[in-house]
Amino acid sequence: MIDYCMPNNFLIDKHIKKSLAEDITNEDISTNSIYKNGENATIDLIAKDNGIIAGIDIFKRVFEIIDSNISFNIKKFDGDSVKKSDLILTITGDVKTILMGERVALNYLQHLSGIATTTNNIIKKLNDPNIKILDTRKTTPSMRIFEKYAVKIGGGYNHRYNLSDMIMLKDNHIAAAGSIKEAIKRARDYSPFIKKIEIETETLDMVKEAIENNVDIIMLDNMSIDDIKKAIKIIDKKAIIECSGNVDINNISRFKGLDINYISSGYITHSSKILDISMKNLKII
Repeated sequence: MIDYCMPNNFLIDKHIKKSLAEDITNEDISTNSIYKNGENATIDLIAKDNGIIAGIDIFKRVFEIIDSNISFNIKKFDGDSVKKSDLILTITGDVKTILMGERVALNYLQHLSGIATTTNNIIKKLNDPNIKILDTRKTTPSMRIFEKYAVKIGGGYNHRYNLSDMIMLKDNHIAAAGSIKEAIKRARDYSPFIKKIEIETETLDMVKEAIENNVDIIMLDNMSIDDIKKAIKIIDKKAIIECSGNVDINNISRFKGLDINYISSGYITHSSKILDISMKNLKII
């Protein structure tokens, strides 16, 4: 599987500028009606819930794009646990910059911290160090690189980033080819050795056919635990095993102790609740 680090500054800046343009089409009319130019302030970033922080650099960069003179006193970093009322950081700078960037910066930090927290919670709920939790491509459009980063911060791993990363033959690919055997043959003819091949299987007969054709990874999709145990014996360590299919924090525990390598879950990116974080205690200095 593939792991992604923090996006580079070019990608971060490009994304943030689009978000700022969405939020400020002309001016921040509310702030401009209250504050004059050149007034400096401090403000605290406070956790309002327990969780894992992810996206501090993105949060900071929102304000730095607006005003390079802003500064931060950081108390909590990506991957750190926070509890309700914890001070994450303090910002010092032009009050207009602080208020103009507040919502966009919080949107990034709350969303990514929510994903990191959910990922961490599902790993704790599984409580099996031999099985790794993977994300999927079920991400917010244009936010994938950030969301996959947050999964890593929460302790998870990244599945393929996009359709170019690996060959993953799912039900519709198999149906189009006519069989698993033919789908694998066509995939190997197209990409003889460059890319690993993963097959999605829904029955034990499909698992047998996949093993007979020497695939690298077999996904056991929406199978019962009894069938997963049977599939594990059929595979007999001849392929990497990934389990998938509507996996969430309420049913993850059923996989504990199984001799599998990965569990993939769209839930950790598409259904994570934001981590409640707020900017409070603004003081003009």
